[in-house]
Amino acid sequence: MLNRFQGWRERGWSVVDAPVYSDAWQRFGGSVATHPQVIERLAGLADIPVRYLAWEQGGKMQACIATWGRDLALSKDVLKQRGKKGLFDLGNAELILPAAPDTQAPLRHRARYLSALNEGRFSGLRPQAEQLAMARTPEELSKKFRYNQRRELRLLEEAGGVVRPVSEFSSQELAVIYCDLFLRRWGFVATGAEHMAEVIELLREWLIGSVIFLNDAPIAVQLVYRVESPEWISVEYVNGGVDPQTRAFSPGSVLSFLNTQSAWEHAREAGKPLRFSFGRADREYKDRWCNPVPVLTV
Repeated sequence: MLNRFQGWRERGWSVVDAPVYSDAWQRFGGSVATHPQVIERLAGLADIPVRYLAWEQGGKMQACIATWGRDLALSKDVLKQRGKKGLFDLGNAELILPAAPDTQAPLRHRARYLSALNEGRFSGLRPQAEQLAMARTPEELSKKFRYNQRRELRLLEEAGGVVRPVSEFSSQELAVIYCDLFLRRWGFVATGAEHMAEVIELLREWLIGSVIFLNDAPIAVQLVYRVESPEWISVEYVNGGVDPQTRAFSPGSVLSFLNTQSAWEHAREAGKPLRFSFGRADREYKDRWCNPVPVLTV
């Protein structure tokens, strides 16, 4: 029975290896959660083998996907089924799958938060009720808003606040800072806390952003990953933590400003559009920074 369902799902697709998927991603583009090395490393951590499938038209590969059974690879549902719930955290990541425009490859594997960029590249997609929060361009933020962010940064620095790039810290140090500030901010343990240092180390080359310090103690941090596709740049803001006792300085807001502005500068230097996702459009603070965008599901 299982094989029959697998045969139906994979009808028209052929099994390929990891390098073929990697080539497809480098050619057609994707997002953080579909990046070949991100998938390979996190699937290795989870000890769940990845099955790569390619779709051909006219003898040429036009689309490629990485799968875990009937789901796309790195699925939270599969981790849960395997007793590995919360092993790692990519938030509700935007999924952009590598495919040529207008391919209409039939996607029959379960997935959520599929980017609208997949439309035309795949068939079988339908709208989902939830939306993702995508960072606005600097110009879309009001002058007053931008002024206030710069003012808050200045006040923080005048009080002794220091902004330090994540590159200055080891993965272990970042994991400790993140898990501590997350717990303080939200009152519960961060998803994947047990393996946080290992995951940060695995994804280290895509980690961007800063840590804010006050009186030599970290007070704000965000987990932000960036990958570059041929035609766009994909950034995934997974989650963050702040010290609630420093709320008067709005360090979380200051850090969002610094991290988004830096990402926009980088993208514009590269001459590419930026897709900076704050995850699901489900919290009021995201409304200040983002536009809600529709996403698809299978």
